[in-house]
Amino acid sequence: MGRKTLKKTSHKKPLKNSRPAHSSIGEVRIIGGDWRGRKLPVRTAQGLRPTSDRVRETLFNWLQFEIPGARCLDVFAGSGALGFEALSRGAKQVTFLELDRANAQQLQANLSTLKAEPTEHAEVVLTDSLQWLAKPTEQPFDVIFLDPPFQQGLMQPAVDRLFDHGYVNNEQAWLYIEQEKELDWPQLPEGWVCFREKTTSQVRFGLWCRESLDGD
Repeated sequence: MGRKTLKKTSHKKPLKNSRPAHSSIGEVRIIGGDWRGRKLPVRTAQGLRPTSDRVRETLFNWLQFEIPGARCLDVFAGSGALGFEALSRGAKQVTFLELDRANAQQLQANLSTLKAEPTEHAEVVLTDSLQWLAKPTEQPFDVIFLDPPFQQGLMQPAVDRLFDHGYVNNEQAWLYIEQEKELDWPQLPEGWVCFREKTTSQVRFGLWCRESLDGD
């Protein structure tokens, strides 16, 4: 998920009519839902770190009853692996936030390939995610994916802004967090608990919800 100093859009302005820039290309595979098995091109830029198949499979098993019909926010979208997986599994709408212009163009191209338009179902916003989250919203999200670039200190500020500015549907929201395995979890508001968590050789990931939603 490369992060560079680039021209940013306004809070609401989606990226439109863009063509991906030429670069080294890898791929990400959708592992479930309507687009199961589809492979999408992904830029192999420095710092771009798609969530692995293994981790995504675990996460979406946890979320299998929550994704259909949900409004989802992919905060540091990068490859878009989490957002595309959610769309494939029946999410009502996914917003992808991405700072790197070439990454954002590739996300838009992949949405077009999947015919995941018009923008009321999926939109790519070329923006600095923390700046975007600094502005209040009246449309909270049901599922939020938070997987910022490592070693940049972005996790806690992102969590704080999500809750402070109305992005979290406090009645039924689920917050996915993926971070370096050696770090402590960020601080969440009182009443939020870790529903499930796991650690791999490289990352620590967990799913958070309000205590009233925790069935265990």
